[in-house]
Parts: sequence; structure tokens; C-alpha cells
Amino acid sequence: MSDIPRRTASRTAKLASLPLGAAGRAAAGWGRRMAGGDREEISAQMMAKSAEQLFAVLGELKGGAMKFGQALSVFEAAVPDEMAEPFREALVKLQTAAPPMPGADVHRMLAEQFGRGWRTRFREFDETPAAAASIGQVHRAVWRDGREVAVKVQYPGAEAALVSDLRQLSRMSRLLAPLAPGMEIKPLIAELQDRMVEELDYRDEAANQRAFAAVFDGDPEIKVPAVVASAPKAMVSEWVTGRKLSDVIRSGTTEERDHAGARLAAFHYSAPYRAHLLHADPHPGNFQILGDGRLLVVDYGAVARLPEGLPGPLVQMTKFALENRPEDLMDLMRNEGFVRAGTEITAAEALGYLAPFTEPLHTERFRFTRAWLQAQAGRVGDLRSPEFDTGRALNLPPQYLLVHRVTLGTLGVLCQLEADVPLRGIVGHWQPELFEADAAT
Repeated sequence: MSDIPRRTASRTAKLASLPLGAAGRAAAGWGRRMAGGDREEISAQMMAKSAEQLFAVLGELKGGAMKFGQALSVFEAAVPDEMAEPFREALVKLQTAAPPMPGADVHRMLAEQFGRGWRTRFREFDETPAAAASIGQVHRAVWRDGREVAVKVQYPGAEAALVSDLRQLSRMSRLLAPLAPGMEIKPLIAELQDRMVEELDYRDEAANQRAFAAVFDGDPEIKVPAVVASAPKAMVSEWVTGRKLSDVIRSGTTEERDHAGARLAAFHYSAPYRAHLLHADPHPGNFQILGDGRLLVVDYGAVARLPEGLPGPLVQMTKFALENRPEDLMDLMRNEGFVRAGTEITAAEALGYLAPFTEPLHTERFRFTRAWLQAQAGRVGDLRSPEFDTGRALNLPPQYLLVHRVTLGTLGVLCQLEADVPLRGIVGHWQPELFEADAAT
């Protein structure tokens, strides 16, 4: 009899322990304060222990819980510094680290996907995983023709685990909201649920990666590993490795951060027009910097299909905001469903809400910082802020949700890098219509 129901119940109990454990530590901390303990020291200890539990639970569960943690890690730059540090390292760990699955499970999955003689496909196969992700882990190997390859193997029971985790996380969305201030957690979880079916079939991921690899083949700035073989739950691709972006974020020089930021922005804004696809998982664990300076991009399980490039209405909204045309902006937003029916919002309020997000495009270069992102999150997430009421009147139509989240996620990573990026030139190369008025004057 399958043990999936028993494992699912165990996962649900562990997920439920997250807010309960935090509440218990808060009560204990309050008791210590009553006894004369130092408030700042107690708060720091509580945050550190909460972060440890966050990683332990989400990392062990993998699946949807780990995927959720990875999505949150992109936005840690928005959390005020005095609260963020303990969670920062825990969330970064979730980008690439998770307890490995047993070797017997790896062998069984490879036999199911490539046949009982799967070992004959490889000259060498490293039993120790090189990396772990939300629904699978990666092993280094040598293909039968001598090429070094990365073998991605899906965890057994990944589908059931994803559904269970995301359902439970959805119930906990209000308790998890402080980890991403100014961001609605429930829509994020719902959107993650919608993408899971695509990510579970590695043949889809292989097709996506092949499309990106063909477009960026020989590119001087971007490297996409070639796909060697694929099956529903296993995938083999070219082994390429460099310096992890999380390491650049943590200890890179100013020049290294700026370089990485420019490469990341170039990839994000060019892909919709070059590949008609958008890489939809922009957490730092999916990016590395190679020795020759190129940005290595991995994990193509989640993509947005954009046959015409970025959606025209989003580009036009940006143009109206840049040109300070509030009435045109409001008309477009109402026509496209960006304003909730029955709500009152002025054109000036809508422009004021969106204007700071176009700020990086007003100058030739823009320094993305944690302080800037924290200010934006505080502005739209503070209950006392006028922009909070404006935000409640706005709506994000489902067809734009993924593009919006990925763009915000990319900006979040740029702020983690604190990179100075020539964003106006990068965006203008692929969306020249945004700056046509400037060129004419």
C-alpha cells in the first residue's frame, strides 16, 4: 500500500508548525522580557530561531513549500534590515539546498525513466547530488560520448506533495504575509499552483530549455545549457558551472554586482522578444556568473509564453507613466481590467501609485538598493499610506500576473545585488516605443 497519504499528513503537520512555533517563541520571549531580559537580544534570538525553523521545515518538505520559500527569497530585499538578516540566509539556502533523496530512490526513478539499463548511458555517475531544488535534485555525470552532464531527477511523489503543500500554505497565507510586506501571498500561492503541472513534466522543461538555448547559442552575455536527453521525470543537460549569484550578492565587489545586474536585466528584458518566452523563476539560485563573464541561466520548468513579446497593454501603461499622462493611463487601465469595478480612484492617484516603479527608467543608469525596494514595499503595504487605499482599488488581470511577478522578482534580485544598471538603454533596445517621444524632442 502506498505511503503517500501518511507522508502527506506528516507534511501538513510540519507546515502547520511554522506559525505555531513562531507564536510559541514569541510567548517565551515575552516571558523573558518580564523577567528582565534584553529586548533586542531576545528579538534577535527569536528571529534567528524562526529562520532556522523556516529552513528546516520548508527545506525538508521540498515540493510546493520549498517552491514558495524560493519565491519569497526574491523579495527578502523588501524586508526592513533589522528584521531581515536571520531570514535572509535561511531563504537563500532554499534556492539550492535541501536534504537529498536516498540513492535507491534515485536509481529507481532513473530506471523508470530511461530503462533498467540506464547506467549504460553514462560513463560515470556521481551518487552524491550536486544540488537540490523544489521538485528534484541534480547529479553530476559523464555521458556516454564523454560530455560532462547534469542529471536532474524528480523526487518520488512530487505531484502529491506539491498539491498538499500549496493547499496548506494557502490556508496559512495571512500568517506568512509578514515575510513579504506589501505583497499578496494568496494570489502568489494560487499562481504557483497553476504552474505546477508544467514543472512536473521534464519534457516540457526540456522543450523550453531547447528553445532558449537555440536563441542564445553563441551569445556573448548569456549561456543556456544544451539539453542532452529528457523523460517525464528525468532530464540530462550540459554541465556548466560558475559562481553562484547568491555568492555575488553576499560577497561580490561593486563591479561584480553591477556586471551581474546588467546581465540579469539583459536576459529578462530581451527573452520575450528573442525567444517569445519569459523565464518565470528568477530567484538567485537559478543564475551563476561564468569565468568569461556570461550569465548562466538554469531551470526552465516555469516559463511565460509571449508570442508578441511583452503584452502591449503593459508596455503602453509604462509609456503613459513615463510621459506623465494620467488620463490616458487611467483609460487604458480601466479598459484592460486593472481597476476594480465599483471603486473610486483618480487618474492622479493611479499615476502616483505606479510612478515610483518607472523611476529606474528615467535616468541612463539606476542604482537598485534594498532601501529603495523597502520604501516601495512600505509605500504600498502600509495601512496608513494613501497608496495602500489606491492599491486596494487596483486589480491585476490573471493574464498579466506571471509577467508582473517575474518582473518584480527580477527587480528584487537587482536590489539584492545593489547593482548600478543601465536599465533605460537595455529596456529601450527591446521596447523602443517607450522612449519615442524623448527621441523626437
